[in-house]
Amino acid sequence: MRFFLLCLSLTLSATPSGAQDAIGLASPSEVSNSGLLQHILPRFSLKTGIRVISDAEGIMSLNTSAEGDPVFARGEIVYHLRIQDDPKQARFRDWLLSDIGKRTIESFAPDQGPPFSASFEVASAEASEVIDGNTALGEELSMTHCGRCHVIGPQNRMNGLGSTPSFAVLRTLPDWDERFQAFFALNPHPAFTQIEGLTPPFDPTRPSPIHPVEMTLDDLDAILAFVSVISAADLGAPLQHQ
Repeated sequence: MRFFLLCLSLTLSATPSGAQDAIGLASPSEVSNSGLLQHILPRFSLKTGIRVISDAEGIMSLNTSAEGDPVFARGEIVYHLRIQDDPKQARFRDWLLSDIGKRTIESFAPDQGPPFSASFEVASAEASEVIDGNTALGEELSMTHCGRCHVIGPQNRMNGLGSTPSFAVLRTLPDWDERFQAFFALNPHPAFTQIEGLTPPFDPTRPSPIHPVEMTLDDLDAILAFVSVISAADLGAPLQHQ
């Protein structure tokens, strides 16, 4: 009996630590009560090892006020994910925007109410300004440096990683230009990216885990020019179920 009580005490004392390691996600009641989060969150955790839980006081939040990135819709309502500057939270957002994340959302069948969709239209306030630069060179550099992870266009549509958003999906984001300009500082890029005259050299004790991406600021300008002229992904209308 003493041994049993000791084991129970250790188990209970370990529980708060595990909860502290989880990232809380707050959401409107119509989302949290639908069962969607119970469907997608364990699948994300299983895929990435990052634990996200439904939590009314969570530091991440889903809202309908267009604050954050649009991630899914239900009927005419589009839900946006707002995150902090944290690589684990960014990975959750990117997973939701990836093909596998979208399929996971759309595979959920709620007991009541219409289904959720990861395919929807977000009205743009105004057309983005085209950035001057060598777009042909930018396309070539994008394929060379980014095409092993991201889908750049039809020419490599079967080669991107399923957990990585395509350039067309990234182009739908309102701050796409800021993301591309600072991509080398956003995880996981710092581990394998070098911008001549801008980023510090790799720590000799922590070399690049893959063949490094090495480019100049002129190369980055060319990629920005190319991305500015590609079409944003048409996320379509909500799925129709019969």
